[in-house]
Amino acid sequence: MPELPETETIARDLDRAIAGRTIVAATVTRPDVLREVTATQLVESTVGTTIVRSWRRAKLVVLDLDSGDRIVVQPRFTGALLLDAGELPETERRFSTLHFTLDDGRLLHYRDIRRLGTVALMGPARFAEYSATLGIEPLDPALSAERLSVLLRGSRQAVKKLLMDQHVVVGIGNIYANEALWRAGIDPSRDARSLDASEARRLHEGIVSVLTESIAARGTSFRDYRDASGGKGGFVEMLAVYGRGGLPCPRCGARLVETHAVDGRTTVFCARCQE
Repeated sequence: MPELPETETIARDLDRAIAGRTIVAATVTRPDVLREVTATQLVESTVGTTIVRSWRRAKLVVLDLDSGDRIVVQPRFTGALLLDAGELPETERRFSTLHFTLDDGRLLHYRDIRRLGTVALMGPARFAEYSATLGIEPLDPALSAERLSVLLRGSRQAVKKLLMDQHVVVGIGNIYANEALWRAGIDPSRDARSLDASEARRLHEGIVSVLTESIAARGTSFRDYRDASGGKGGFVEMLAVYGRGGLPCPRCGARLVETHAVDGRTTVFCARCQE
């Protein structure tokens, strides 16, 4: 967490709110979140630059600067990019690791309670190199059902583990892997290569539908995820299996199984209707 829908929500919010704004100051209070740049370098390289746009790649929020550099944020478990016009609660502000002051007086904080996320500054060549190590975007038309079937057939991993492999398909974490597999009626522990073409089509539909619907609901908030304004996502109310172990399956009524046996992460599925 955050996964694709959450980082997409943050990126879109920031693009609407701060594209065209100039960074007039930068303050780093917790430099341990920085990667590929020192605190001094971050300040020197960003102050005076204008934010051209905000967008998402995989589970990253990327801020393009007019200098050509990119601020690349990976929120991981408890990270968030929060805009502050003087009303941000102290409970959020005290976990700020760094902030940028914009030319309209607002602050953009990177808040991270556990400081497991990262903030990097990359030039175009470095970002292209880094992005090339990542897999295909699941909402990109290039990931057709046929392409997904090819990826599945080439792997001996459990299908859930493959979906979460960021070198294969990006942006899908534990929440949406569970949900997509339930929608497709596929057992998370099955070898990816065992899925036939029709199952791959169902899985593709499940991935696209759950990610699209979650983006529309502004993501899933259990505890730490917040959008750029500090708001919570609403998709938690629509989850079919994740967080519902022991409860009835919404499709068939059987008791949902919760296990850590598939990939060491919490896996929730229906043993009756997921085959």
